[in-house]
Amino acid sequence: MTPARPWTPYRLLPALGGWCALAAQLLPVGVPLRAVVVGAFLLAGPGAAAVDLARPLPAPVRGPDRLSAAGLVVALSVAFAVLTAEALFFTGSFGAARAVLVLAVLTTVLTLLPRHLPRRPLHRPHLPHRDRSRDRRPDGRPPVRWRLLTVATVLALSAACGATGSIGSTGSGGGSVFDPSAPSASAPAAASPGTPLPVGADQPPSTGGPWHSVFRDDFNGSGLDHGSWATCYDWNDGGCTNAGNQEDQWYLPGQVSVADGKLTLTAERKATTGSDGKTYPWTSGMVSTGRDQWDGTPRKTFTYGYFAAAIKTTGQAAGMFPAFWLLPAGTRGGLPELDIAEFINTDQYADLNLHAEAPDGTNIDAHYSHGPADFSSGYHVFGIDWEPDAVTWYVDGVQVFQVTDPSVIPTVPMEVILDLAVGYHQSPPAGVDRTQVDVDWVGVWQH
Repeated sequence: MTPARPWTPYRLLPALGGWCALAAQLLPVGVPLRAVVVGAFLLAGPGAAAVDLARPLPAPVRGPDRLSAAGLVVALSVAFAVLTAEALFFTGSFGAARAVLVLAVLTTVLTLLPRHLPRRPLHRPHLPHRDRSRDRRPDGRPPVRWRLLTVATVLALSAACGATGSIGSTGSGGGSVFDPSAPSASAPAAASPGTPLPVGADQPPSTGGPWHSVFRDDFNGSGLDHGSWATCYDWNDGGCTNAGNQEDQWYLPGQVSVADGKLTLTAERKATTGSDGKTYPWTSGMVSTGRDQWDGTPRKTFTYGYFAAAIKTTGQAAGMFPAFWLLPAGTRGGLPELDIAEFINTDQYADLNLHAEAPDGTNIDAHYSHGPADFSSGYHVFGIDWEPDAVTWYVDGVQVFQVTDPSVIPTVPMEVILDLAVGYHQSPPAGVDRTQVDVDWVGVWQH
């Protein structure tokens, strides 16, 4: 009968760490203890349980093997964590607490599985042409399992690359820490995501108290209303760009036009030298309710409310990054940020994001990708209901995503921005020299 390995207290530590990490989810976001406990478990817990289960000898690792064992533990832990996140994401059920729960259960199962010592052979055949001294180290224990460490590292890197390619980046780091909410029972009935609402179907959701309109532009004039819109960011100086994203375009007023009842933002492959002295291969258009220059006064800012626009995005998606979003007026950029709809190199998915900064300075990112649908075939209504206790996203009148953690919800005045960025994550392919985004109307309502 194969002898069982004896139980020791240290074998229970990975599982205990998993349940402590789950309990730490009850702490407010940004509390250092929460980050430390969860981070320690994710980096060591599952891998330590797996390595302990697979280790053939009962003695703990000592001496020069410690570094390789630690690398193996971290590599396996990262692999388990990323693969768990991917599985939850693709089933539409991702959440930080849920991921920690799954990993805690997995670690507990690995911890509780019985361990058995291998049978010792009665004799060892003679190996005349092999130096048997290489089979064991001078202290009598087996050599470092470099092959196992290599396989674990490749597994971790493959999982990480899979997550990067599938989930995508929102430009602010970090993954979603909130669950996408199901469409609410009270949301108006709608057809499939590919069926746009009639232009003008722009009423806020029937939530909270009565709404009243505080801002509206139907773009029915012969030109842009400069009393409502600037054509650059607050750091405008003869044009502008978003240097933080390393984009290819320089924004200029001439790329913004109003005609036939719509706002059009046009991107063209045209080398433009910016006021920063750099030459940009593309020029494009944007509008903002912010300032004309750094020390100016914003045209319009809003704290809370329902923000919506009817947008037809570009059908030439590769290399393009149209967006409808809110940015703080007081800080002239930076966090927090509410992305009502972003189309990053796609016309089939709309990215909905909340970016904020925790008290400890770390970034918090809530993200949901809505689709697939052909958002370039006609106008679709993208809206966000920003309240003190929740932020809720709507597409064509249907609730698709919600954040309900008040500690990360913005509380500062924000500016409204519509832009057509170029070259974020990838540049447009050769042969593509021009594209545009159309906006039928923009509206803001408040209680």
